[in-house]
Amino acid sequence: MFGFTIVENLQKINEDIQKHELKYHNKRVMISKEFTFDAAHHLHCYEGKCKNLHGHTYKVIFGISGYTDEIGLVIDFGDVKRIWKDQIEIHLDHRYLNDTLPHMNTTAENMVVWIYEKMQEALLGERDDYRVEFVKLYETPTSYAEVRREWMENE
Repeated sequence: MFGFTIVENLQKINEDIQKHELKYHNKRVMISKEFTFDAAHHLHCYEGKCKNLHGHTYKVIFGISGYTDEIGLVIDFGDVKRIWKDQIEIHLDHRYLNDTLPHMNTTAENMVVWIYEKMQEALLGERDDYRVEFVKLYETPTSYAEVRREWMENE
């Protein structure tokens, strides 16, 4: 049988643990965060049912790396959410993508590159060691497009 401990007193900084003890290492670490949005679009120059106006519930997964800070965080997940909400999602959620995105064919392949570029640009304003390592854009639960940093930098 497994036991567990009920925490009676939470550790207090500078009493039970010192700030300098919080730092475990200073390595590059990748965190991931995912979001969903609903949008409509149609494809140009495409002979198939996607040439017609239709919608998806998209899922976006970001992999973001950076060096851990003095308390062991790369980036607060809340900061990733703020960037997503304020700078990217506003162009996507409950939108007609053919109107709100730059002129492009709104394929998952084109959109994932645009999302990567928007997140990378936003992160540069936060801290200079942040990198978008990958973005996956799911158009359906089983179909997605992906872009990786090394592909974007080597092109």
